[in-house]
Amino acid sequence: MVKFYQHTSSFEHAWDNVTYAFWLRYPNPFASHVVGCDVIDRQVDPVTGVLRTTRLILKQGVLPRWGRGLIKNPDAYIIEESEVDPRTQTMVTRTKNLNHVRVMQVEETQTFTVHPENPKWTQVKTEARIISELKWGLTGRVEAFGINKFMDNSVKARKGMAHILERLRQNAALAASAPTTAAAAGVAASDC
Repeated sequence: MVKFYQHTSSFEHAWDNVTYAFWLRYPNPFASHVVGCDVIDRQVDPVTGVLRTTRLILKQGVLPRWGRGLIKNPDAYIIEESEVDPRTQTMVTRTKNLNHVRVMQVEETQTFTVHPENPKWTQVKTEARIISELKWGLTGRVEAFGINKFMDNSVKARKGMAHILERLRQNAALAASAPTTAAAAGVAASDC
């Protein structure tokens, strides 16, 4: 059996800001379980302008008591493949775990687009599949745990993105006011 998850959310930020924040989302206070994130490959298609990136993410896992006998090391390696198309203003990311796949495979796809009702906002559609190949009556229990954990983590991920977006907004506001503040203090802009 497979568990499915689907959710659509919005950020009250422009698409280019949200997709920029996506690359900066680690570290953030809502993702303390993310140990590291490395770019494995990145290239721009010279014809279409599409940016393709592959990253490897290491996350510290937390297991329920009943799952500790199934997995010795709960850390998970995640492969993330993304495509950013600046012409259509669409970013699609696909992630899946590379280890523990027999116990539980989590496959997630996120699509970031300009919000259909407000072009200054971004819409994010998240879809996930949780699959367990365990037998002995554990499949349903593992998949139920996986879907519940995924839903909890999705809320944290949205809070993390909102946190990064707010920091970007604050930094932009500081940068915009810096020359004015310096001029008011009697300091030449070139001295800043």
